[in-house]
Amino acid sequence: MDSYILFFDQVDRSSLSVVGGKGANLGELTKAGFPVPDGFCVTTFAYQDFMATSPEMDAMLDELNAVNPNDLPRLRKLGERIRAHIRQLDIPVRLAEQIVQAWEKVGKEYAYAVRSSATAEDLPAASFAGQQDTFLNIRGQDELLRHVRKCWASLFTDRAISYRSKNGFDHRQVYLSVVVQRMVNPEISGIMFTADPASGNRQIISIDAGFGLGEAIVSGIVSPDLYRVRAGRIIDKKIAEKKIAIFSLPEGGTVKKELPLDQQRQQALTDEQIVQLADLGKRIEAHFGSPQDIEFCLEDGRIFVVQSRPVTSLYPLPELPQEPLHVLVSFGYMQMMTDAMKPLGISVMRTVFPKSVLLEAGGRLFIDPTELLRTKPGRRIVPKAYEQLFDEGLARAIDEVIRRPEFERVSPRPGLIRLMVRMMVPIVKDIWKNLWKRDPKSAKSKVESFMEKKQSEIRAELQGKSGASRLEAVQHQLGVLGKEIAPKLLPYVACYPIAFLLLKKMLGDVKELHQLNKSLPGNITSRMGLEIGDLADLVRELPEVEAYLQKANDATFYEGLLQVRGGERFKAAFAAFIAKYGMRCPGEIDLTRPRWREAPTRLVPAILGHMRSVKPGEHRHKFIRGEQEAREAAQRIMDQVKQSGFKSKRVRRLIEVYRYMGELREHPKYLFVSILDECKKAILAEAEELVKKGILNEKEDAFFFTLDELIQLTKGEFYRDIFACLADRKEKYEWHQTLKPPKVMTSEGEVVTPSPRKGEFPGGALIGTPASAGVAEGIARVVLKPEEAHLNEGEILVAPHTDPGWTPLFQSAKALVTEVGGLMTHGSVVAREYGIPAVVGVDGATGKIKDGQRIRVDGNQGFVEILA
Repeated sequence: MDSYILFFDQVDRSSLSVVGGKGANLGELTKAGFPVPDGFCVTTFAYQDFMATSPEMDAMLDELNAVNPNDLPRLRKLGERIRAHIRQLDIPVRLAEQIVQAWEKVGKEYAYAVRSSATAEDLPAASFAGQQDTFLNIRGQDELLRHVRKCWASLFTDRAISYRSKNGFDHRQVYLSVVVQRMVNPEISGIMFTADPASGNRQIISIDAGFGLGEAIVSGIVSPDLYRVRAGRIIDKKIAEKKIAIFSLPEGGTVKKELPLDQQRQQALTDEQIVQLADLGKRIEAHFGSPQDIEFCLEDGRIFVVQSRPVTSLYPLPELPQEPLHVLVSFGYMQMMTDAMKPLGISVMRTVFPKSVLLEAGGRLFIDPTELLRTKPGRRIVPKAYEQLFDEGLARAIDEVIRRPEFERVSPRPGLIRLMVRMMVPIVKDIWKNLWKRDPKSAKSKVESFMEKKQSEIRAELQGKSGASRLEAVQHQLGVLGKEIAPKLLPYVACYPIAFLLLKKMLGDVKELHQLNKSLPGNITSRMGLEIGDLADLVRELPEVEAYLQKANDATFYEGLLQVRGGERFKAAFAAFIAKYGMRCPGEIDLTRPRWREAPTRLVPAILGHMRSVKPGEHRHKFIRGEQEAREAAQRIMDQVKQSGFKSKRVRRLIEVYRYMGELREHPKYLFVSILDECKKAILAEAEELVKKGILNEKEDAFFFTLDELIQLTKGEFYRDIFACLADRKEKYEWHQTLKPPKVMTSEGEVVTPSPRKGEFPGGALIGTPASAGVAEGIARVVLKPEEAHLNEGEILVAPHTDPGWTPLFQSAKALVTEVGGLMTHGSVVAREYGIPAVVGVDGATGKIKDGQRIRVDGNQGFVEILA
């Protein structure tokens, strides 16, 4: 028989499966010498043996596991049945005797707190805290045993059942220990977070405190004092009006009392106690190795810790010292891809870009522009660049951080400006020549010639190699890619936004400027959208192909086409499309994402959606109309400046540069994604070899290793347990997918929330950045993944973000709303090309706007109204 009782000094964090999260943490604290009231744990073995006395429990748990997690009435009914059943079961005699003996050993003269401690509670990546019951001031043997049984029953509260069901925890695999802890009769109680739970700042300790038992704070019946401490100094105090407190009764139980008037506005903790608590909190955090949520109380001025658990709501930090202060900008928000990435995808991007600048946190990438922002030119230029190119809110957040004294007092790295000037001078010279001297019409042929040459070089480099040498070739090619592409393509692409800004400065923000962006003839992404429309028009002629596409799967996509009338014709057209664009997909900067060539059915919703919402040939006619409107807009601009000879000449030149360089804006990404796909083919070829050797179970397992690790695997030099490592990383990736990444954070973990954009907006409007002029009303279609889209004619696309992989949907959309984006990001530019209103950077749009609601999108002023 396994032990039914373990005292606090007998358990530690390795005892999780026996005493649950709460018990394990109390054991850790006790063994480490922290001030914890005495107590013991009734172990999960006791729970299991108690439950085994019921012949009915197995059938009830089977029924519970079979219920749909969303069927709340059914879950509630089953939960009540199970709880009632447990409460009427007798505790086995031997188990009851051991509980009583432990109680007598600690001291039967004391009152006790009887707390539930589940094996899936207080874990680093999941918070089950508060889902089971706690009972305070329990006195006497009979009451103790009754409340232990009530704790066991509380494993099946409605909240606990629902949380486990929705998060994939098997009800049979979560057991309950019961913590029995000597009650402290406190004058003051509270909760301390060793990292600020509101902002995430790891340097700020947040303390809530009130009079009496902490239950008043936890249950929310009283507003506590709030104290904030940084580096041993109180930086903020908010003294609340504490009208009510909960106190222990001598005979057992608790009572709620109104406090005397002079005590209600009294500061609960002295300044000295606040600083002492903060110091204790940081020592507990250091012991556990992560920020902690700590329950404390004071009896006769002495501090006791009654619980400590990990704070699970914080966004993870990158591997970077917290001081001096650094500002970190989400790479995903800049690239319109905020989803978590697998280790290989992150490794690839950190091979292309310097690891010191591109950091990983929470399965996402963050740029660290701190050194540049410490310089005067950087502070002036970088926020403006982010505002114009990426996201207005992101720029405001950066600006808020760099104005702080703790940021400004750190000097820039010596020689940084000189180094950057040396790097940028050749590129700036080329940009100037492209703006004012070179023939813009020749730019496209030069850029595409370089792209073809680079792609051919990489294919040749990777062919004929195998094993570690092929992966090392991939690593080398990715390592030099940024240095080769930037000086060759940036001087052309940069002219597009620069020409726009110069025209805006010369002419003002006239509407014709935005119309110049329509129907750029050589734009790769626009051509892709047009060719999706061509495929849709072809399917209109082939009804059997349309029916097939609705049920097609990736594995037999092409073979199945040959079984239907017209399938061969569509297959030829589709294969030609894939030959040009098959390396693309949503979130395409992540090498591990399925490409359209690998998952062709992901294009089906766009094709069928186009058929539903766009008339035959309309996409081509609209493009031609856009070209005409751009020419007319250019002419109107020229008419405005024709009286000024020199200005007229410069404006004409800039319009020409803007149009010709604008059509190249997607070329660098197209090249980058094409090269990524060549590298992916090479990596997966080696992964297949690892599968044949039994090193991996399936080739996609390679996505959970870095490039360096894959090279080690091919050489037989990976000395860790491969499958344990794989399981751990898959679990971590699942956790990362649940996190919402911040746009901007600091090295201290603070998630920087920018001040809202100023302006006069209708009440209740959702505020963003105006990205494409016009006003549109229609039904909102909230789309989280483009492959699951179902847009109908006249509907408004509401998305978290868009990148070129979303382009096929734009032909169908009446307007666009995104959570991420700026004036020059993908969705904004494409919306202006297509002439549809767009508002981007609307925080939480996909949650605040419900699918099917009628909304108004004001692309002139930058807001969205929910109408019905």
